[in-house]
Amino acid sequence: MAINLDKLVGFHQSALAIRTDRMEVISGNLANANTPGYKAKDIDFNKAMESAMSAQEGQHKLGGGSLARTHDKHIGGDMSSVASNFEMQYRIPTQPDTGDGNTVEVQAERNRFLDNGLRYQATLEFINGKVKGMKKALSSGGQ
Repeated sequence: MAINLDKLVGFHQSALAIRTDRMEVISGNLANANTPGYKAKDIDFNKAMESAMSAQEGQHKLGGGSLARTHDKHIGGDMSSVASNFEMQYRIPTQPDTGDGNTVEVQAERNRFLDNGLRYQATLEFINGKVKGMKKALSSGGQ
């Protein structure tokens, strides 16, 4: 029986990629908190996951998948980022404009950053548990 790692961690791998990209976007917002005219951006996680999962289903139907190249002479696969299938959105501010046109709300961005980080960590722990379970099943399977 073949082991399909995509089925084991595919959804969570996509979630990690999107959470990583979202962390970078939020970090950019925080870094530009004092830049006049800067508009805070965000990624709609749910829409990005829907897009990633539909792209992943399309690859499975075609028998394809993504390959990671670990050497220059390896054959390349689909190298597009899972998280690149979404549209960046501008955040709608909840506070009135301070006069410089910047829409970054520092405390709200920090909270989003922490929330995203906790969800990232939870996904990592879940994947770790799946891999440990698979290793246990493989090691006890031959006995």
